[in-house]
Amino acid sequence: MTRLMIQHETRYRYEKPVAFGPQRLLLRPRDSHGLKVEKASLAVGPPGPIRWTYDAYSNCVCWFTPKGEATELVIVSQLVIERFPAPLLPFQPDNPHTAMPIVYSRDDRAALAPFMAPDSEDDPIVTAWLKEQMAEPGEAALDFLLRMTRTIDTFAYKARYEEGVQTPAQTLALRGGTCRDFAWLMVEALRRVGYAARFVTGYLHSPAATLRGAGATHAWCEVFLPDLGWTEFDPTNGLAESPDLIPVAVSRTPREAAPVSGTLIGDPGEHDLSVKVTVSAAEDLATAA
Repeated sequence: MTRLMIQHETRYRYEKPVAFGPQRLLLRPRDSHGLKVEKASLAVGPPGPIRWTYDAYSNCVCWFTPKGEATELVIVSQLVIERFPAPLLPFQPDNPHTAMPIVYSRDDRAALAPFMAPDSEDDPIVTAWLKEQMAEPGEAALDFLLRMTRTIDTFAYKARYEEGVQTPAQTLALRGGTCRDFAWLMVEALRRVGYAARFVTGYLHSPAATLRGAGATHAWCEVFLPDLGWTEFDPTNGLAESPDLIPVAVSRTPREAAPVSGTLIGDPGEHDLSVKVTVSAAEDLATAA
C-alpha cells in the first residue's frame, strides 16, 4: 500500500470580468479495491454553491456555480489516497476467449456495447496502421495490447493545454501528440478490432519526473478482457496496470472526461489557462512539515 498526496490547481484568467454558469468538475479519484480516498478538500474562487453527483459512468462529479463576476476562476483540489496496486504480470489468463480475435460472453457484450462502437469516422490511415499491428489469429490478447501500447509510446510527446483531442488519423500522421491523443488513438483502434475500450483521465505518480505527462492531468486507455476485467494501458509511457496510474474518470469519449468544463456569461476578451498537478508520497510531506 502507498499513501499519496495530490494537489491539482486549475486557474483561468480573463481580460474582462465575466459571470459563470455551472462548472462540472471531475477531480475525485474512483474508489475501488485498488484505491481509497482517505482525505479530500476543495477550494474554489469565486465562491458559490457546490453539490456532488455520480454520472452515468459512476464518476464522482462536483457541480459548482461561482457567484458574481470575476477576472479569475481558481479551483484547487487536495487529496490523500491509499493505492493498493495489483500487478498485471506474471498472471496469464487461461480463458481461450482472451486471445485474438477477442470473444465476449453474451451478457458482457450487452454491457460493453457502447465501448465497442467507434466514435470517429473510418480513415484509411488508421486502417493501414491497425493492419500493421495485427499478428496471426490466436495471439494472446495481452501480447497484442502490450505491443500496441509500446508502439504508441515511441511517438513524440508534446504537452498541450488547449481543449480538444486530435483525431486518431491526425495523431498517426504527426506520429505525435499529448497523452489524451495517444489514449484516444488506442481506444478507437481497439474498437475497430472488436475490443471494448474506454478513455480514462486521472493523475500520474512520477517521483523522479521521468514519466511523460507528469505535472498535469493524464489520460490513458482501459480495455475489458475476459477473466481480467477492465485493464489499464498507458500508451504515453508504455505502462500496463501500473501503480503510478491514478484514475479519476472513465468515459466513452474524451469530451465527457474533461477535468473542468462549464460556461461563461459575457465576453472574457483575452484569456489563458494554467494547470499544475503534484503527486507525492504523503510521508514525504509529513516529514517536510
